Amino acid sequence: MENNLEKSQTKIIASTNVFQIEFVEKIGKEDYPPLINISLHLAKEYGRQAVLTKNTIEKYFDGKKSLPFIARYQNEIIGYIIGVPLEELREESWAINDENFGKYNTLYTSAFVIMEKYKSNGYARMLKRVYISWAEKKEKIRYMTGHVRRGFANRFDDNIAIINQVENWQGTRKPFEYYRRSFGDDGVSSSVHNPPLEITI
Repeated sequence: MENNLEKSQTKIIASTNVFQIEFVEKIGKEDYPPLINISLHLAKEYGRQAVLTKNTIEKYFDGKKSLPFIARYQNEIIGYIIGVPLEELREESWAINDENFGKYNTLYTSAFVIMEKYKSNGYARMLKRVYISWAEKKEKIRYMTGHVRRGFANRFDDNIAIINQVENWQGTRKPFEYYRRSFGDDGVSSSVHNPPLEITI
């Protein structure tokens, strides 16, 4: 279905005078170019599949099945993070081989990027913190998974388990690991600080 919105429909979750994080309910066409441009930075690390297209933007930035957030600095998009139900990735063998596939209790982090010049400002950490907090509060979600370069997942926290490893991820010739973060029996990750749903930072 064609998305005819020019402007995105979002909800501001966290903000300062120059920076804000928004939950995307519907993505507008005016935000396609900056999102695609930012996604190009992922290609070297994660392969060409990580580069957004019109179709993947409309698929993953709709807020119904996915959990998409964008970060803006002085009204310009500088990054984004997207979580999708594991079951939406049924074309991927690693997804259907996950023991939780079909249980609808796992959110896969399909993309997380902040433009390089903003990484030292703590914006990436803020974006991830909001994302994890919202994921924890989604009904039935007990796990979060994702792919990162080998050795990176161990830097997270004690609730991370390495499920498997891939020697050549998406043709990048780089070893990646598939991790699973557990939110625990009560749906809360004890090692992650939980901000309220709406905060001003």
